[in-house]
Amino acid sequence: MFAACADPKAIEGLTWAACYLTSGKHLDFYWSFVTVLMLLAITAPAALAMGFAGATAARSRFLPLSLLGKAYAAIVRGVPDIVFFLFFVIALDQGIEWMKHQIVCPDWTEPVRQGLEFRVCPQAKVPLGSSSAIWHQAYGFGLAVFTFAIVFGAFAANVLYGAMSAVPRSQLETAEAYGMSQGQVFRRILVPQMWVYALPGLSNLWMILIKATPLLFLLGVKDIVYWARELGGSKTQAYEYPHPDWRLWYFLGLLVFYLLFTKVSEIVLARLSARLSHGQATAAGEAMRKVAA
Repeated sequence: MFAACADPKAIEGLTWAACYLTSGKHLDFYWSFVTVLMLLAITAPAALAMGFAGATAARSRFLPLSLLGKAYAAIVRGVPDIVFFLFFVIALDQGIEWMKHQIVCPDWTEPVRQGLEFRVCPQAKVPLGSSSAIWHQAYGFGLAVFTFAIVFGAFAANVLYGAMSAVPRSQLETAEAYGMSQGQVFRRILVPQMWVYALPGLSNLWMILIKATPLLFLLGVKDIVYWARELGGSKTQAYEYPHPDWRLWYFLGLLVFYLLFTKVSEIVLARLSARLSHGQATAAGEAMRKVAA
């Protein structure tokens, strides 16, 4: 990055450290933190939306829709995350390429499934083999976001379903007695009231989502854990910056990062919980009223 870093083996001391920490691979390492934060920023609302849809479907009076919502939560929650991540992403990727294959290569005569191999025409690859690396990274990241949203959406559906059931039935019946339709009761009474009951479960789910981000490595995304292992491993004179095994220090840095991130999350969630509990007929709301009195 700097002129003094042209020959890493000819420098030492602070100059060596400065060059080492600003090398191309370290810039990729720093960018991987942004990748993790982007994953959380996109996945959290997507999972919440899927969870809300699943919980709403599970509460539906239309039996097939209710069974679909309950089955989604039960099946995804019942499969270990690592198994789901390994299977679902491969199945989704192959499904996308198979559908594209049917459109762009209708005259293809070879079987797509050849033993354990999955082969489509070159034009059906997603992304194309000639695409730049950034498109391959974006595609892998998109699959990761969708997979995370599916998995954590199922847990969110279970939390929101319980929160909806916790809203006092008397409030809903009172709204119906005033002439509100089922849709109005749902939008104006049930949904606004349920968040205070859902927040503790959603807070735990957010913490679990933070800790699950290293699963990006399983999806082919070079995340912070990948780069910590790559950069921290022992490097010989064959590398530009030879050094002993420093993985302990890199992973210690990741430990500090995750602890700080979860601490900030706890502070934000505690303030949000206090705001939602204000004036509510819950244990937290009662405690706030007693303090004020």
